[in-house]
Amino acid sequence: MYIRELITFITVADQGSFLKAAQELYITPASVMNQMNKLERIIGAKLTYRTNQGTYLTAAGRSIYQAAKQMMEFADEAVKKARQLAVSEQNTIRIGTSILRPCKRLIDLWAEFDDGSLPFQIHIVPFDDDPAGLDSALSALGNQIDCFVAPCDSMEWRAQHNIFLLDKLPCRIAVPRKHPLSKKKSLRWSDLDGEAFMMIKRGDSTVLNHMRDDILVNHPLIKIVDAPNFYDTSIFNECERMNYLMETLDIWADIHPALVTLPMEWEYEIPYGIVYSRKPSMAVKVFIEIIQNLSC
Repeated sequence: MYIRELITFITVADQGSFLKAAQELYITPASVMNQMNKLERIIGAKLTYRTNQGTYLTAAGRSIYQAAKQMMEFADEAVKKARQLAVSEQNTIRIGTSILRPCKRLIDLWAEFDDGSLPFQIHIVPFDDDPAGLDSALSALGNQIDCFVAPCDSMEWRAQHNIFLLDKLPCRIAVPRKHPLSKKKSLRWSDLDGEAFMMIKRGDSTVLNHMRDDILVNHPLIKIVDAPNFYDTSIFNECERMNYLMETLDIWADIHPALVTLPMEWEYEIPYGIVYSRKPSMAVKVFIEIIQNLSC
């Protein structure tokens, strides 16, 4: 349930010795040292002082120790709540999925935690990415669907639904393979001069509104082509057919085989997370709490 290296680190801190920690964990001292070295590489800071008298925490180590203990206590409490839900039946978490809003990221996170003993079943509910399908999925939250994962920079979504942020995704540019720019490794603003650039029309995406203003003020040679409020596969088809450039994300890199996704010199990022009902069931609350713990 917990990251192995964190468990080893906490045991070393509690025992004050690599040898005693190895004995406590029933592993070799070399394994303890390897796991500690790996954890320090991951965190990028030295966590312990190792002396002949024992092992002591650095300031960074003390900070990680307290945070790790709190995380494990939180996880234990989440498991306790989850098991309390299993009185006579398992609870089903219905996760929506579509081509542009796949559930794989969420399923992979859950797989890191669930050892098969928790009282949850995951049920995948497909929906369409066209405007009607997306509206139906949003309306179904708390009824036919419990949650789905998606880019979520929409002010309307934040006002009407709960959102748990998992990440921020860098904005990229999709380029048709037949376009000369598709041969580049990355793009800069000057590459876009004179090009038709497709992006979601001005609306309730704060990030994309800022990007649009940036283009209009600082890069007037770029011709903006408006797409609807949300992308579906038809937008990618249109981009390829018209030889447009297009604002996109890495999670959509494989949507259209005739488009190449390239990094861009800008710093724009789109929030990405779990969208769920304002009034979730107890099972969904516990599910989100567990995911929150995993993503810390």
